[in-house]
Amino acid sequence: MYPLRHRLVRFYPFLLFFIVVWFPTFAVRAGMDGQPSSPPDSLATQRLLRQIESFQAGPAVRYGTVALSVRRVRDGEERIGYNARLSLPSASTLKLITTATALAVLGPNYTYTTTLEYDGTIKDSVLIGNLYIRGTGDPSLGSWRFPAYYDLSALLKSWSEAVRAAGIRQIQGVVVGDASLYSDLTTPGTWPFGDLGNYYGAGLSALNINENLYRIFFRPGKSVGAPTSVLRTDPLVPYLTFQNTVTTDAAKTGDQVNIVGAPFLNLQWLTGKVPMGEPANEFSVKGALPDPAYFAAHALRQQLVQDNVLVPNLPVSIGGGQSTTVVASGTRVVINQHRSPTLAELAQQTNYQSINLYAEALIRTATRQLDKTVGTTDASVDALTAFWQKKGVNLDGFRIHDGSGLSTTGALTADNMTGILSAMAREPSFSAFYETIPVVGQTGTVRSLARGTAAAGNIRAKSGSIEGVRAYAGYFTATDGERMSFCVLVNKFTPGQNRAVTTELETIFLGLVGLPGN
Repeated sequence: MYPLRHRLVRFYPFLLFFIVVWFPTFAVRAGMDGQPSSPPDSLATQRLLRQIESFQAGPAVRYGTVALSVRRVRDGEERIGYNARLSLPSASTLKLITTATALAVLGPNYTYTTTLEYDGTIKDSVLIGNLYIRGTGDPSLGSWRFPAYYDLSALLKSWSEAVRAAGIRQIQGVVVGDASLYSDLTTPGTWPFGDLGNYYGAGLSALNINENLYRIFFRPGKSVGAPTSVLRTDPLVPYLTFQNTVTTDAAKTGDQVNIVGAPFLNLQWLTGKVPMGEPANEFSVKGALPDPAYFAAHALRQQLVQDNVLVPNLPVSIGGGQSTTVVASGTRVVINQHRSPTLAELAQQTNYQSINLYAEALIRTATRQLDKTVGTTDASVDALTAFWQKKGVNLDGFRIHDGSGLSTTGALTADNMTGILSAMAREPSFSAFYETIPVVGQTGTVRSLARGTAAAGNIRAKSGSIEGVRAYAGYFTATDGERMSFCVLVNKFTPGQNRAVTTELETIFLGLVGLPGN
């Protein structure tokens, strides 16, 4: 027998081999978080895993986290799991789950209906009662995105025509924006306050209109640092007041304006900078309407007055958590119905353009279909979670707080995402859902990624980004023709490393399309 120290020396090469060669593979197989996952079974898989490990150890994400999950859609088998069971911010990739849920629950042909109604009686062309615009949550009402449907201007004119066709030339009551379908304050409580006045933070209403946004136009100063002036808004929102501290920056510096507002607050603070030297010496940014239902009533009243219908009283809005009440005069009579684009069309815009408002509308509508008692964002999240759990998806670590991913406290695991995406492939509406997802290198928010590579055209992915977070999720086709679901989450990457993160993610995309499915 050799002495112990000699035996240890002889054992060192084997120990070194274990640490350097075998242990990293074991760690990856365990998902780096103690959860088992399918073992790597090809050189392509090993190359991708080494790339992920290099990304995690490199300067771009050294102090953050990279997570990857890849599943075979046919049977839901996980093929790769790297940090796949760590709860991380999803950003806008969450919209995939929201649109999948809506399509699975409601079907691709579902449409919203917004109705124009009156109560009371019409006598000698005078409506002795109120005129109502009753919303059911359509996020696209008056939107410019759908050529076959009315934009805001055409919508208002169609409503005015319907009022006059009903024989009404004067309204003794009020024009009411009826958002009473939702009785709660619908803006998620976890959304950052600084986002609420900006277009991407536009809150949900049961009566949305013009995507709940307006444009505000600035006149830049003649030098850097000079104050700006507010020229106008489009559409007109004369009841809003602005506290403007926006200054002028150098030419071509882009939009640096932040609009600080809140639901139902008509005073907005304008901060930041706009560039000088813009065409017509003006620059516009988009803000969020504080009460979309009120704006709808206000805009219709203005249109009616323009069309010689007398409406002496100011408009009102109801719903959305407000205590406002309207004195009703009997049963309402419907004089106009406006149908939205199909849910498949709405879901595609949600995923292609990453519209937070659409996602919040869809999660509410779908979960109310599942449970009529759903009356809050939190209850909607609970209903969505239960829906996928009943389909066998493991949602440990699923901690979302909205339908869009704007919440900075929401989180999920890469495993949650691929689990839902794989389960969705078994739903009758999957083909419609699949078409709503942008194509890498070609469409939507991923059109500029991986262009001219094997990944372009072979990956459908929804992007997501908030401060310090980049995320992508969707589907790709493996080298043997198997459809695969994937999710990659990058959290707390190093400031200033955005371009490096993009490069690494494009490399990961190339690795994905080189994987076998079996």
